[in-house]
Amino acid sequence: MKPLAGIRILDLTNVLAGPFCCHQLAHMGADVIKVEVPGKGDLARELGADPELNKKGMGTSFLAQNTGKRSITINLKSEKGQEVFHRLLATSDVLIENFRPGVMDRLGVGYEVLKKDHPNLIYCAISGFGQDGPLKKAPAYDQIVQGMSGVMAVTGTPETAPLRVGYPMADTIGGMTAAFAVASALGNTDPNNRGCFIDVAMLEAVLSTMGWVVSNYLQLGMEQQPMGNNNFTASPSGTFNTGDGPINIAANKQEQFEAVCDVVGRPDLKTDPRFAERQARLDNRPALTELLEEAMASNSADHWVEKLIAAGVPSGPVLTTSQILAHPQIAGRGLIATFKDVPGVGRDVQVARAGIKIDREPVATDTPPPLLGQDTDVLLSEMGYSADEIAGLKADKAV
Repeated sequence: MKPLAGIRILDLTNVLAGPFCCHQLAHMGADVIKVEVPGKGDLARELGADPELNKKGMGTSFLAQNTGKRSITINLKSEKGQEVFHRLLATSDVLIENFRPGVMDRLGVGYEVLKKDHPNLIYCAISGFGQDGPLKKAPAYDQIVQGMSGVMAVTGTPETAPLRVGYPMADTIGGMTAAFAVASALGNTDPNNRGCFIDVAMLEAVLSTMGWVVSNYLQLGMEQQPMGNNNFTASPSGTFNTGDGPINIAANKQEQFEAVCDVVGRPDLKTDPRFAERQARLDNRPALTELLEEAMASNSADHWVEKLIAAGVPSGPVLTTSQILAHPQIAGRGLIATFKDVPGVGRDVQVARAGIKIDREPVATDTPPPLLGQDTDVLLSEMGYSADEIAGLKADKAV
């Protein structure tokens, strides 16, 4: 099932937030056309751990979120390039960009201009801080948003905070928020009246996911403190050492706490006044953690995870990326897609899909990440340009 089959999206985005957004929509069946600068393209093409792929414009960062897209190069600073862009836009339903506010306007292709000829266009602008406000023109990458949002202030321990989350979570959340907004706009039951301007600020998108932290401040004036691997709402809920490594336990309910006590052979803790009730366990978290870790030192992490899950207690190992990707739970559900002998890479490429199944099948893209401008000629032909006209556009450096 391809819910967005027949929808065309122009992807004028770079690096991560925007490309991640468009990647989700491509998985849902949209025809995503990546509009890139001639000779340069998405900066992510030069990013990744493999220097040789970076030189080829197929960096691993680019490979991660650009499957299922077609690439056309258009020089938006060229009059003829703008003509190509407008012809392409006439066939499209959505435009997504993540330039700083004002850049598209300076190029003459901002929303106010485009909506005159394309009133049903869904225009989504992703930026660090949004299209208005005192910071609207400030540059922002994931690191900046993590710091300003308060995420870093509540991540780590009192000794290590502020600490950055170990992957670009602000970019990813911004992209996911944008994808949700675009898909919602496409769901308008009146397809002739769905044109709109969507303004996604990464800072606000991240804050909206910090519901409990934000709510505790708004309702109680309480600033959340960094607690390392502990869950601030419950105990025992966090990371615990065993005989050969750490595990996570999330005993958030009374019956789960009692089950933990039975599993580790300390049923007496259930009636200990320091731990018998939820608030008492929070107040005495260090003492409870010490007693549980003392009991679990007698056996392995795998042993305790198995026993706890069997007792109905949410529990799991602490894994590396390689370990979780090899785990049968992931390996057997079709999350990882393989594209054979990808052009520009010279070998197979594996990427993560969207993590969604429809009718028991994982949503999937059909084509590997494109070379820069790989589909320019095909797309120009689809728009009605002749071979001579395409050659002329290239000679004029319009595409």
